[in-house]
Amino acid sequence: MRTLTPDTASAASRPSRLDPERGLRLNLLPHRSLQLGLTGEAAARYADEWIVGIRDVTPPARQIHEAVRAGRAEEAGRLLPAESPYPVPERLLTHLGA
Repeated sequence: MRTLTPDTASAASRPSRLDPERGLRLNLLPHRSLQLGLTGEAAARYADEWIVGIRDVTPPARQIHEAVRAGRAEEAGRLLPAESPYPVPERLLTHLGA
């Protein structure tokens, strides 16, 4: 497994970009998120087949915002959804041209 960097992601032949991640107070974090653009069949299948559910996250986002504004950062952090890095196999990086 390798980690994508701005250099390897920009070399990809597919529309992609690495967006900076931000903390609760909008501070830059030391990692980025990979965003891939879907076109053609992939875009159609994503919309028609791969989406299994949609939910409104406005209420928890408001709770998190309220906790941050009130100085309750630990509480706000506990309200965030769990996230973990996604491992990227070498063959996928090769396919992306990274």
